[in-house]
Amino acid sequence: MIEIVQAYDRKHVADVQSDDAAALEKKLSSAFKLFKDRGSWLKPHQRLDMLHKLAALMQERREKFGRLIAQEGGKPLTDALVETDRAIDGVRAAADLLRTRGGREIPMGLTAASTNRRAWTLVEPIGVVAAISAFNHPLNLVVHQIAPAIATGCPIIIKPATATSLNCIEFVKLVHEAGMPEAWVQTFLPEEKGLSQAFATDPRIAFLSFIGSAAVGWSLRSKLAPGTRCALEHGGVAPVIIDRSADIDKLIEPLAKGGYYHAGQVCVSVQRIYAHRSIMSEFTELFKERVNRLVVGDPLLAETEVGPLIKPKEADRVATWIAEAVTSGAQKFGGEQLSPTTLKPCILVEPPKSAKVSTHEVFGPLTCLYGFDSLDDAIAEANSLPVAFQSSIFTQNLITALDAAERLDASAVMINDHTAFRTDWMPFAGRRESGYGIGGIPYTMHEMSSEKMVVFHT
Repeated sequence: MIEIVQAYDRKHVADVQSDDAAALEKKLSSAFKLFKDRGSWLKPHQRLDMLHKLAALMQERREKFGRLIAQEGGKPLTDALVETDRAIDGVRAAADLLRTRGGREIPMGLTAASTNRRAWTLVEPIGVVAAISAFNHPLNLVVHQIAPAIATGCPIIIKPATATSLNCIEFVKLVHEAGMPEAWVQTFLPEEKGLSQAFATDPRIAFLSFIGSAAVGWSLRSKLAPGTRCALEHGGVAPVIIDRSADIDKLIEPLAKGGYYHAGQVCVSVQRIYAHRSIMSEFTELFKERVNRLVVGDPLLAETEVGPLIKPKEADRVATWIAEAVTSGAQKFGGEQLSPTTLKPCILVEPPKSAKVSTHEVFGPLTCLYGFDSLDDAIAEANSLPVAFQSSIFTQNLITALDAAERLDASAVMINDHTAFRTDWMPFAGRRESGYGIGGIPYTMHEMSSEKMVVFHT
């Protein structure tokens, strides 16, 4: 049995039944049997209908999902409701894509040997999907894994983050209520850590969708059965450059949101801010004032802007990293520990470039400020780590914007916006150690598909 508690005050929310090795085998066997029987495959119109019904059911339970996200994950209720709306739209997006999804014609007759032939491709489901999800967006992330699987016709077994498994369980119940047979979409909730690896690396798995830490993701990839494809979504240490031409008044709010949304527990959260030295002092004062006004507390209260970290040990870790940076010379504003799981939003000015807060993903309510003299220096620092995900630059100079967009090593560069911007239909992917494959509803549907070519000799 797994106990689920509120992230904020650690109060009991629910107990959920855990799965053992026998349960895993039963789920894998039923999913694989479904896929191998082509006669059991769901028709596109059936999948389309189920997705439409699912979106409607989610809309009816919007408030319930929002509250559940705030309880088990600690995301402020206002933001939790936004996550719910995004999840509903993600299901609709998967349904919409079914109307345009299809194969393509392959040109023939271009050589003498290819005359009197026609060729085209068919798009088929790749097979059984194993999905491992993360805690920080407990509803929207499972939607990004389950909705594409439904749309493409893949049986899926999903392991949510243990701390936030209720959202996944409730969502899967709605999937079944919408008409999806249970064996097509199943949850997997192990207490034994070794079962997660057995799940992901089973030879019956055709595709692994993993959202979580780089250490775990890359380790699982190295152990996958031959032929298993995968997509890994890890984290970054997102850099922001503030050019001397930037309108400081217009960037304070987006940086406060991008740095402290969900207490910084976002894989593309603003973490490293490089400000030109000519505006460093002015920016620091304005940013300090805004961050100091962020309301920290119970995520179920409407006024709360920054909630808790997911577990006390994570709050302790972030507090330790802050203390190490201060000992090494950083100037600190905020950062006091308010409870076992909550920290006052923190700004560190000029922490050492070798400090953990400068080189590792903090996943907490912290941003680091550094001064720079030339754009070349700022870009070099932004590109200096083995992780690379989303980055941004604030500038009113078009040449500077375009130059930085070309030279920043990132999968996406935001201009005059924070690094945590995302829509659910855009490509979302880390480079180098930050990930493998491409996320986003349309791109995940592509990853979960296989093309089969048919050649007709006329």
